[in-house]
Amino acid sequence: MPLSEFALIKRFFTRQAVKNSSTRLGIGDDCALLSLPDGFELAVTTDTMVENVHFFAGADPELLGHKLLAVNLSDLASMGATPLSATLALTLPNVDENWLKAFSKGFLSLAERYSVELIGGDTTSGPLTLTVQAMGQVPRGKALLRSTAKPGDFVYLTGHLGDAGLGLKIKQGYDCADPDAAMKRFNQPEPQIATGLALIDIANACIDVSDGLTGDLGHILEQSHVGACLFWNELPLSDAVLGYINDTGDWSMPLTAGDDYELCFTVSPDKAAQLPDNCKKIGVIESASGLRLNKSGNTRPLKTRGYEHFS
Repeated sequence: MPLSEFALIKRFFTRQAVKNSSTRLGIGDDCALLSLPDGFELAVTTDTMVENVHFFAGADPELLGHKLLAVNLSDLASMGATPLSATLALTLPNVDENWLKAFSKGFLSLAERYSVELIGGDTTSGPLTLTVQAMGQVPRGKALLRSTAKPGDFVYLTGHLGDAGLGLKIKQGYDCADPDAAMKRFNQPEPQIATGLALIDIANACIDVSDGLTGDLGHILEQSHVGACLFWNELPLSDAVLGYINDTGDWSMPLTAGDDYELCFTVSPDKAAQLPDNCKKIGVIESASGLRLNKSGNTRPLKTRGYEHFS
Protein backbone atom coordinates (compact mmCIF):
# COMPACT_ATOMS: atom_id res chain seq x y z
CA MET A 1 0.00 0.00 0.00
CA PRO A 2 1.50 3.40 -0.99
CA LEU A 3 2.59 5.66 1.85
CA SER A 4 0.38 8.66 2.62
CA GLU A 5 1.91 12.14 2.73
CA PHE A 6 2.05 12.16 6.54
CA ALA A 7 3.37 8.61 6.79
CA LEU A 8 6.10 9.50 4.27
CA ILE A 9 7.18 12.51 6.32
CA LYS A 10 7.12 10.55 9.59
CA ARG A 11 9.06 7.60 8.19
CA PHE A 12 11.85 9.40 6.37
CA PHE A 13 12.19 12.93 7.79
CA THR A 14 11.46 12.98 11.53
CA ARG A 15 14.23 10.73 12.84
CA GLN A 16 16.75 13.47 13.55
CA ALA A 17 19.03 13.87 16.54
CA VAL A 18 19.44 17.63 16.03
CA LYS A 19 17.23 19.75 18.28
CA ASN A 20 18.14 23.37 17.76
CA SER A 21 17.62 25.76 20.65
CA SER A 22 15.98 28.27 18.30
CA THR A 23 13.12 25.87 17.49
CA ARG A 24 10.14 26.32 19.78
CA LEU A 25 7.91 24.10 17.62
CA GLY A 26 8.97 21.88 14.72
CA ILE A 27 7.25 19.31 12.50
CA GLY A 28 3.63 18.52 13.38
CA ASP A 29 1.66 21.77 13.28
CA ASP A 30 0.60 24.15 10.52
CA CYS A 31 3.67 26.28 11.16
CA ALA A 32 6.99 25.93 12.92
CA LEU A 33 7.90 28.47 15.58
CA LEU A 34 11.40 29.95 15.92
CA SER A 35 12.95 32.28 18.45
CA LEU A 36 16.21 34.22 18.24
CA PRO A 37 18.50 35.55 20.97
CA ASP A 38 18.59 39.29 21.52
CA GLY A 39 20.98 41.03 19.16
CA PHE A 40 20.52 38.60 16.25
CA GLU A 41 18.67 38.71 12.94
CA LEU A 42 17.14 35.85 10.93
CA ALA A 43 18.74 35.07 7.56
CA VAL A 44 16.43 33.18 5.19
CA THR A 45 17.20 31.63 1.79
CA THR A 46 15.36 29.34 -0.65
CA ASP A 47 16.61 27.19 -3.53
CA THR A 48 14.80 24.84 -5.89
CA MET A 49 16.32 21.99 -7.91
CA VAL A 50 14.39 20.57 -10.87
CA GLU A 51 15.16 17.29 -12.63
CA ASN A 52 16.80 17.81 -16.05
CA VAL A 53 17.46 21.46 -15.18
CA HIS A 54 19.66 21.30 -12.06
CA PHE A 55 20.43 17.58 -12.05
CA PHE A 56 20.37 14.70 -14.49
CA ALA A 57 17.53 12.20 -14.54
CA GLY A 58 18.51 9.14 -12.53
CA ALA A 59 20.93 11.07 -10.31
CA ASP A 60 21.98 9.37 -7.08
CA PRO A 61 19.30 10.44 -4.53
CA GLU A 62 21.74 10.42 -1.59
CA LEU A 63 23.99 12.89 -3.41
CA LEU A 64 20.94 14.97 -4.35
CA GLY A 65 19.88 15.18 -0.71
CA HIS A 66 23.34 16.42 0.24
CA LYS A 67 23.55 18.96 -2.57
CA LEU A 68 20.06 20.36 -2.04
CA LEU A 69 20.84 21.31 1.54
CA ALA A 70 24.44 22.31 0.78
CA VAL A 71 23.50 24.97 -1.76
CA ASN A 72 21.21 26.61 0.79
CA LEU A 73 23.81 26.45 3.55
CA SER A 74 26.24 28.09 1.12
CA ASP A 75 23.88 31.08 0.88
CA LEU A 76 23.87 31.35 4.67
CA ALA A 77 27.68 31.12 4.69
CA SER A 78 27.92 34.01 2.23
CA MET A 79 26.01 36.22 4.68
CA GLY A 80 28.05 35.15 7.71
CA ALA A 81 25.06 33.35 9.24
CA THR A 82 25.08 30.36 11.58
CA PRO A 83 22.67 27.69 10.23
CA LEU A 84 19.67 26.91 12.43
CA SER A 85 16.89 25.09 10.61
CA ALA A 86 15.35 24.21 7.25
CA THR A 87 12.06 23.33 5.61
CA LEU A 88 11.82 20.84 2.74
CA ALA A 89 9.24 20.65 -0.06
CA LEU A 90 9.26 17.58 -2.31
CA THR A 91 7.32 17.19 -5.55
CA LEU A 92 7.57 13.50 -6.47
CA PRO A 93 6.35 11.63 -9.58
CA ASN A 94 5.74 8.59 -7.35
CA VAL A 95 6.56 7.29 -3.88
CA ASP A 96 9.75 5.27 -4.24
CA GLU A 97 10.74 4.18 -0.74
CA ASN A 98 14.31 3.26 -1.70
CA TRP A 99 14.77 6.67 -3.34
CA LEU A 100 13.36 8.45 -0.29
CA LYS A 101 15.55 6.46 2.09
CA ALA A 102 18.71 7.41 0.18
CA PHE A 103 17.64 11.04 -0.33
CA SER A 104 16.79 11.57 3.34
CA LYS A 105 20.12 9.96 4.33
CA GLY A 106 22.11 12.45 2.25
CA PHE A 107 20.01 15.41 3.42
CA LEU A 108 19.94 14.57 7.11
CA SER A 109 23.61 13.53 7.27
CA LEU A 110 24.65 17.01 6.18
CA ALA A 111 22.03 18.55 8.46
CA GLU A 112 23.53 16.71 11.43
CA ARG A 113 27.01 17.99 10.61
CA TYR A 114 25.87 21.61 10.74
CA SER A 115 23.24 21.24 13.50
CA VAL A 116 20.40 22.09 11.12
CA GLU A 117 16.98 20.99 12.34
CA LEU A 118 14.34 20.06 9.75
CA ILE A 119 11.26 21.84 11.07
CA GLY A 120 8.63 21.41 8.34
CA GLY A 121 7.83 21.31 4.65
CA ASP A 122 5.44 19.77 2.15
CA THR A 123 5.06 16.86 -0.25
CA THR A 124 3.03 16.75 -3.45
CA SER A 125 2.74 14.80 -6.69
CA GLY A 126 4.31 15.98 -9.93
CA PRO A 127 7.61 16.23 -11.86
CA LEU A 128 10.61 15.73 -9.54
CA THR A 129 11.25 19.11 -7.91
CA LEU A 130 13.14 19.69 -4.64
CA THR A 131 12.95 22.90 -2.60
CA VAL A 132 14.64 23.90 0.64
CA GLN A 133 14.25 27.02 2.72
CA ALA A 134 17.16 27.40 5.15
CA MET A 135 17.34 29.77 8.09
CA GLY A 136 20.25 31.03 10.12
CA GLN A 137 21.12 33.73 12.61
CA VAL A 138 23.59 36.55 12.22
CA PRO A 139 24.54 39.31 14.69
CA ARG A 140 22.32 42.32 14.08
CA GLY A 141 23.86 44.68 11.52
CA LYS A 142 26.79 42.33 10.81
CA ALA A 143 25.49 40.35 7.82
CA LEU A 144 27.83 40.24 4.81
CA LEU A 145 26.21 41.95 1.83
CA ARG A 146 26.82 42.30 -1.91
CA SER A 147 26.53 46.08 -1.88
CA THR A 148 29.49 47.11 0.29
CA ALA A 149 32.63 46.51 -1.80
CA LYS A 150 34.99 49.50 -1.96
CA PRO A 151 37.60 50.62 -4.53
CA GLY A 152 40.99 49.35 -3.40
CA ASP A 153 39.58 46.20 -1.79
CA PHE A 154 41.27 42.94 -2.69
CA VAL A 155 39.06 40.21 -4.17
CA TYR A 156 39.44 36.82 -2.50
CA LEU A 157 38.15 33.32 -3.15
CA THR A 158 38.00 30.24 -0.93
CA GLY A 159 39.13 26.87 -2.26
CA HIS A 160 39.58 26.03 -5.94
CA LEU A 161 37.73 27.35 -8.97
CA GLY A 162 36.17 25.33 -11.77
CA ASP A 163 36.29 21.81 -10.33
CA ALA A 164 32.51 21.46 -10.27
CA GLY A 165 32.38 22.81 -13.82
CA LEU A 166 34.89 20.14 -14.79
CA GLY A 167 32.61 17.57 -13.15
CA LEU A 168 29.79 18.71 -15.45
CA LYS A 169 32.10 18.46 -18.47
CA ILE A 170 32.93 14.88 -17.42
CA LYS A 171 29.21 14.07 -17.17
CA GLN A 172 28.83 15.49 -20.69
CA GLY A 173 31.59 13.26 -22.07
CA TYR A 174 34.99 14.86 -21.38
CA ASP A 175 37.58 12.15 -20.72
CA CYS A 176 39.45 13.08 -17.53
CA ALA A 177 42.34 10.92 -16.30
CA ASP A 178 41.33 11.38 -12.64
CA PRO A 179 37.63 12.32 -12.49
CA ASP A 180 36.87 11.47 -8.84
CA ALA A 181 37.76 14.79 -7.21
CA ALA A 182 35.89 16.84 -9.82
CA MET A 183 32.82 14.61 -9.61
CA LYS A 184 32.80 14.91 -5.83
CA ARG A 185 32.90 18.71 -6.10
CA PHE A 186 30.03 18.58 -8.62
CA ASN A 187 27.87 16.17 -6.61
CA GLN A 188 28.76 17.05 -3.01
CA PRO A 189 29.72 20.71 -2.61
CA GLU A 190 30.89 21.71 0.83
CA PRO A 191 29.29 24.89 2.23
CA GLN A 192 31.92 27.28 3.57
CA ILE A 193 30.16 27.92 6.88
CA ALA A 194 33.26 28.31 9.07
CA THR A 195 34.86 30.77 6.66
CA GLY A 196 31.66 32.79 6.37
CA LEU A 197 31.53 33.16 10.14
CA ALA A 198 35.21 34.13 10.24
CA LEU A 199 34.64 36.89 7.66
CA ILE A 200 32.31 38.92 9.88
CA ASP A 201 34.03 42.25 10.69
CA ILE A 202 36.75 41.44 8.10
CA ALA A 203 35.11 41.25 4.66
CA ASN A 204 33.37 44.22 3.09
CA ALA A 205 31.19 42.31 0.60
CA CYS A 206 30.57 38.63 -0.06
CA ILE A 207 28.71 36.21 -2.33
CA ASP A 208 28.80 32.46 -2.94
CA VAL A 209 29.87 31.21 -6.37
CA SER A 210 26.82 29.29 -7.55
CA ASP A 211 26.33 30.52 -11.14
CA GLY A 212 29.97 31.20 -12.09
CA LEU A 213 32.63 33.57 -10.76
CA THR A 214 32.16 36.29 -13.36
CA GLY A 215 28.40 36.34 -12.96
CA ASP A 216 28.39 36.21 -9.17
CA LEU A 217 31.20 38.73 -8.73
CA GLY A 218 29.25 40.82 -11.23
CA HIS A 219 26.40 41.04 -8.69
CA ILE A 220 28.81 42.54 -6.15
CA LEU A 221 30.13 45.02 -8.73
CA GLU A 222 26.63 46.08 -9.80
CA GLN A 223 25.23 46.49 -6.32
CA SER A 224 28.38 48.20 -4.98
CA HIS A 225 28.71 50.48 -8.05
CA VAL A 226 32.34 49.48 -8.63
CA GLY A 227 34.44 47.45 -11.08
CA ALA A 228 37.18 44.86 -10.69
CA CYS A 229 40.21 43.30 -12.31
CA LEU A 230 40.96 39.59 -11.87
CA PHE A 231 44.49 38.19 -12.19
CA TRP A 232 44.59 34.99 -14.25
CA ASN A 233 47.90 33.84 -12.77
CA GLU A 234 46.45 34.09 -9.24
CA LEU A 235 43.32 32.01 -9.84
CA PRO A 236 43.36 28.83 -7.69
CA LEU A 237 42.99 26.17 -10.39
CA SER A 238 43.50 22.47 -9.72
CA ASP A 239 45.79 20.34 -11.89
CA ALA A 240 42.70 18.66 -13.35
CA VAL A 241 41.17 22.00 -14.41
CA LEU A 242 44.49 23.15 -15.87
CA GLY A 243 44.64 19.84 -17.76
CA TYR A 244 41.17 20.47 -19.16
CA ILE A 245 42.21 23.95 -20.32
CA ASN A 246 45.34 22.58 -21.97
CA ASP A 247 43.31 19.85 -23.71
CA THR A 248 40.48 22.06 -24.94
CA GLY A 249 41.72 25.65 -24.98
CA ASP A 250 38.59 26.55 -22.99
CA TRP A 251 40.26 28.89 -20.50
CA SER A 252 36.97 30.64 -19.69
CA MET A 253 35.36 27.51 -18.16
CA PRO A 254 36.55 28.06 -14.56
CA LEU A 255 35.46 31.70 -14.75
CA THR A 256 31.92 30.99 -15.91
CA ALA A 257 31.03 27.48 -14.69
CA GLY A 258 28.69 27.20 -11.73
CA ASP A 259 28.27 24.88 -8.75
CA ASP A 260 31.60 25.63 -7.01
CA TYR A 261 29.85 27.06 -3.92
CA GLU A 262 33.01 28.77 -2.77
CA LEU A 263 32.90 32.26 -1.25
CA CYS A 264 34.02 35.29 -3.26
CA PHE A 265 34.52 38.36 -1.12
CA THR A 266 36.30 41.70 -0.87
CA VAL A 267 38.59 42.88 1.92
CA SER A 268 40.40 46.14 2.54
CA PRO A 269 44.19 45.64 2.38
CA ASP A 270 44.67 46.48 6.06
CA LYS A 271 42.52 43.48 7.10
CA ALA A 272 43.88 40.92 4.62
CA ALA A 273 46.30 39.45 7.17
CA GLN A 274 43.33 38.37 9.34
CA LEU A 275 41.91 36.01 6.72
CA PRO A 276 41.81 32.21 7.12
CA ASP A 277 44.41 30.17 5.25
CA ASN A 278 41.94 28.82 2.68
CA CYS A 279 41.44 32.28 1.12
CA LYS A 280 43.34 33.28 -2.04
CA LYS A 281 43.66 36.81 -3.45
CA ILE A 282 42.49 36.81 -7.08
CA GLY A 283 41.91 40.46 -7.95
CA VAL A 284 41.22 44.02 -6.90
CA ILE A 285 38.15 46.27 -6.78
CA GLU A 286 38.42 49.39 -8.97
CA SER A 287 36.43 52.59 -9.34
CA ALA A 288 35.86 52.10 -13.08
CA SER A 289 32.77 49.97 -13.72
CA GLY A 290 32.95 46.57 -15.39
CA LEU A 291 34.98 43.41 -14.92
CA ARG A 292 38.41 42.86 -16.46
CA LEU A 293 40.95 40.04 -16.61
CA ASN A 294 44.71 40.48 -16.59
CA LYS A 295 46.05 37.46 -18.48
CA SER A 296 49.74 37.22 -19.46
CA GLY A 297 50.16 40.96 -19.01
CA ASN A 298 47.18 41.86 -21.20
CA THR A 299 43.96 43.21 -19.73
CA ARG A 300 40.70 42.36 -21.45
CA PRO A 301 37.04 42.93 -20.53
CA LEU A 302 34.97 40.07 -19.17
CA LYS A 303 31.21 39.67 -19.32
CA THR A 304 29.62 39.69 -15.86
CA ARG A 305 26.96 37.16 -16.75
CA GLY A 306 26.44 33.79 -15.16
CA TYR A 307 23.85 31.08 -15.63
CA GLU A 308 20.31 32.44 -16.06
CA HIS A 309 17.23 30.24 -16.23
CA PHE A 310 15.19 32.51 -18.50
CA SER A 311 17.91 33.81 -20.81
